[in-house]
Amino acid sequence: MALLKVSAVSKQINGNVVLQEISFTQKKFQKLAIVGESGSGKSTLLKIIGGLVQPDSGEVLFENKHVEGPNEKLIPGHPKMAYLSQHFELRNNYRVEEILEYANTLPEAEAQTLYEICHISHLLKRKTDQVSGGEKQRIAMARLLIGAPSLFLLDEPFSNLDVLHRNTLRTVIRKMGEKLGITCLLVSHDPADALSWADEILIMKSGQIIQQGTPEKIYRQPVNEYAAGLFGKYNAFTKTQAAAFGEIPNIYGKGKKLFIRPEAFTLSAKKSKTAVAGKVMEVAFLGSCYEVEVALPDSMVTVKVDTCFVSKGDTVYVTFKK
Repeated sequence: MALLKVSAVSKQINGNVVLQEISFTQKKFQKLAIVGESGSGKSTLLKIIGGLVQPDSGEVLFENKHVEGPNEKLIPGHPKMAYLSQHFELRNNYRVEEILEYANTLPEAEAQTLYEICHISHLLKRKTDQVSGGEKQRIAMARLLIGAPSLFLLDEPFSNLDVLHRNTLRTVIRKMGEKLGITCLLVSHDPADALSWADEILIMKSGQIIQQGTPEKIYRQPVNEYAAGLFGKYNAFTKTQAAAFGEIPNIYGKGKKLFIRPEAFTLSAKKSKTAVAGKVMEVAFLGSCYEVEVALPDSMVTVKVDTCFVSKGDTVYVTFKK
């Protein structure tokens, strides 16, 4: 049985369609991410799931029970769900431990474990104006987790974080499921954050779900250029153009147009039957790899390689990696 079931949810705001017939399910402990550009309806959908916004039509079931919206309930929100807004606030001039104590219903040992998971144990004696933005976010998470929710709704948790705090938060969210047994539903406009975490990804555009699948399928077989572009650079080819590089691996799909990532190709200095000759236009060093732009007879291709033996202006041969 699904922990969460969203059925044909639609919503308009000020006459504008925000959500159109959204339907999906989430199992207990399944890590689900909803991604899409800003304005695609992700945050509104998350608030409807949490009972904070009333849908115009459709229904949300949590543990097989109807989730009431603000029109049906005096105080919005669901007692078994925690919702972390991207605009969270902490009261000023309070020590972190004071803010957490007001909300705490857990035994001391369990609370301390929770603080360790959220990486805030060392912050408890500080005041809220003495911690960074990333630390404030983890404190806000801990305050919600103290209520032992069954489902945690995270709205753009990685926005405005530097690399260090982003990596720490990734660890916290992963441990939230592993050690606390809490199911997480995450919304992000930066889909790369979802690839290494999610079991399943939903892609939204203009209030609709346009693709749903595992991170690998979403990344390697995007349904269109919008879905492809969300996850980084890609090469767009017709099946005929792609076939010039050799037999097309099944992993890249069967569509009329194929969107193939740069790392799917390799470079050679030698001519072969399954290689297309081209001229190197740009070479960029990215730290862990090189990105090479190659002009082919009828198109451009971006190739990502671990080591680079070519320079701008060289003639090279492009083919699929074996």
